[in-house]
Amino acid sequence: MKKLKTGIFSGSFNPIHIGHLALANYLCEFGEVDEVWFVVSPHNPLKKPADLWPDELRLRLVQLAIGDYPYFHASDFEFHLPRPSYTIHTLDCLKKAYPDREFHLIIGSDNWQRFGCWRESERIIAENQLLVYPRPGYPVNKDLLPTNVRIVKSPTFEISSTFIRYALAEGKDVRYFLHPAVYEELHRQK
Repeated sequence: MKKLKTGIFSGSFNPIHIGHLALANYLCEFGEVDEVWFVVSPHNPLKKPADLWPDELRLRLVQLAIGDYPYFHASDFEFHLPRPSYTIHTLDCLKKAYPDREFHLIIGSDNWQRFGCWRESERIIAENQLLVYPRPGYPVNKDLLPTNVRIVKSPTFEISSTFIRYALAEGKDVRYFLHPAVYEELHRQK
């Protein structure tokens, strides 16, 4: 039986923005994966926890952003794992919990360039499929990639959650950088 190709888009989503959504949409619609799970990370060991909005708010914003698009799923899977959240542990637990799926880790080329800093990065590469999407300023030499690491030729977006947070803090109207439901929820939260 063919396994469902499930893209794991793990991140802080602090907050989720249209760049995240457009990339995931591209991956589903242009044949890279059958579905994308937005795995909201409660504590990325490479980020300061104090900079994160509350877990439940970030998960709620992802749920609002993906709406009823049938190929997206908002996941709190890492909320139930030890913290900080290490990708290797998440992937191991996902494979045990969902043996009917073939997981593909989705990361940006910026993260690929520092992938050696990730816990058990060599085992992640050896045991999993990785899809690396382009980020401006972070080129990847595809000739040097391991067999199960592929470059995705998706559109690039120069939008970051950090930019969104600062803009919101300054009272800027960034509605077109966010899904309308996310913008409304953040506006309501003020």
